[in-house]
Amino acid sequence: MGQYQPAQLKQYNQEAIARYYSYRPWLAWGRLLRIILSFLGFILSLKWDEWQNQVEQNKGKRATQLRELLTNLGPTFIKVGQALSTRPDLIRKDFLAELVKLQDQLPPFDNDLAYQIIESELDRPIQEVFSELSPQPVAAASLGQVYRGRLISGEEVAVKVQRPNLRPIITRDLYLMRWAAGWLTPWLPLNLGHDLTLIVDEFGTKLFEEVDYINEGRNAEKFASNFRDDPQVKIPCIYWRYTNTCVLTLEWINGFKLTDTQSIRAVGLDPETIIQIGVTSGLQQLLEHGFFHADPHPGNLFALPDGRMAYVDFGMMDQLEETTKETLVDALVHLVNKDYTDLAEDFVKLGFLAPDTNICPIVPALEAVLGNAIGKNVKDFNFKTITDEFSELMYEYPFRVPAKFALIIRSLVTQEGIALSLNPNFKIVEVGYPYIARRLLTGESPALRRRLLNVLFKDGKFQWQRLENLISIARTDEEFDVLPTAKMGLQFLLSEEGRFLRRQLVLALTEDDRLHTEEIQRLWNLVKDDLPPNRLLDVAIGILTELSKEGIAAILPNSKTFAAFTIHHSPSKN
Repeated sequence: MGQYQPAQLKQYNQEAIARYYSYRPWLAWGRLLRIILSFLGFILSLKWDEWQNQVEQNKGKRATQLRELLTNLGPTFIKVGQALSTRPDLIRKDFLAELVKLQDQLPPFDNDLAYQIIESELDRPIQEVFSELSPQPVAAASLGQVYRGRLISGEEVAVKVQRPNLRPIITRDLYLMRWAAGWLTPWLPLNLGHDLTLIVDEFGTKLFEEVDYINEGRNAEKFASNFRDDPQVKIPCIYWRYTNTCVLTLEWINGFKLTDTQSIRAVGLDPETIIQIGVTSGLQQLLEHGFFHADPHPGNLFALPDGRMAYVDFGMMDQLEETTKETLVDALVHLVNKDYTDLAEDFVKLGFLAPDTNICPIVPALEAVLGNAIGKNVKDFNFKTITDEFSELMYEYPFRVPAKFALIIRSLVTQEGIALSLNPNFKIVEVGYPYIARRLLTGESPALRRRLLNVLFKDGKFQWQRLENLISIARTDEEFDVLPTAKMGLQFLLSEEGRFLRRQLVLALTEDDRLHTEEIQRLWNLVKDDLPPNRLLDVAIGILTELSKEGIAAILPNSKTFAAFTIHHSPSKN
């Protein structure tokens, strides 16, 4: 490592980077001075406008100045600008319009140099690979630029070429960011501790992965495999024969950026529908597949004329462990159900609180802050209100941001930011919670079935209202069908795995040594509109049979009541 050069480092290694610049401090100091002077000049310009009462007059000028500042500082700062460009709730509208240009309207590097890189990486002349290749790039991003072409075999492709001398630039910025993180952390009003440097390390790891196009190609194929059965999501295929570390050749996507609502509507599509696909697929990535796109800005998401949504750019991805996925589902359910003690325990499991943290004083604080953020209606929930309110807790309690969750939070707020830019009244739970409810009700895995039990039972009692809420919320999704869910639920109820649920359900129906027909009526009302009459009778008979099998003596005197209830509602009555 003593002979290490930035261009030779294939993976992020903060110790090697720090060692390199410790022997060459003038390289880092020069860069740091440039960054400080750049931002100092911008801040002084804003202050000057205030002193001269010219804020409104110079708004456009300052927005352009900020975009050009970030562009001139290079890839790392362009990435920061891209993230901010999706947050209309955080950035002034005039700044936002300029920062959006950082997504795919960056200045390209020399075209001849790009062609040389293509030929060098593919080890053959361009004419032997492509029958057509655009003379100029069609898009330029922070790490590379894209050409539109056609292979000799006829397929239309996008050819992504990496910017030259990228690794030395990135390593220097990451070194400075990590140094600044360690120096600033004690002065920040948040309880981040050492995690701020870990967040930089996580970002650095992902940034190094992003500049390896072979890794990006593998990510794309894994992502495509996860969505292979989803007719609403499109992932371009990779042409490995024409792909290398610095050149990526993939299927060309004919579509419109999600923010181009005019073009989307012009082909007869509803932007709201595309938003729903984006949010649902984002939740699938986090809660089902555990492999998620960590950079879903508008330049990487496209609406296709056939109604699908396409993802591109798979350089920045991350993987979640199964336990993390399950705990995220728990946390979302506990948040919506306002079970703040369980939610505090979820924060411990996820690493937002240390394992030895006393959660007793934190629970009422969570209730006070998050209860107001969610409001009386679950549809009032969004990440903006939660992050605004949650920041108050960060000042007073030992919350910290785990490095792993830096990218998750970035992904979530970016997706919500896109939706907010299309619809200022967008509420992510209107789309997200029906998906979670549907997953819990279908219970396709033992883990989800256990979580459904945690939702439906509290303090040993069956929570009818929660079941009603889940079904009601799930029904807001037009594709949700209660019939197969009811069938799966009945199968689970009759299985050995469902024995606990059977006994709890029986106890709920036979409290006070009598059969609670009013509870049966509530259960009936949940499913009667979706199940055909013959299946309703089967369900009723099945429940009666199981009650008998359980040998609960308390229901026997009331079996005639139950039988009369089923006969009264059976199809033969009509």
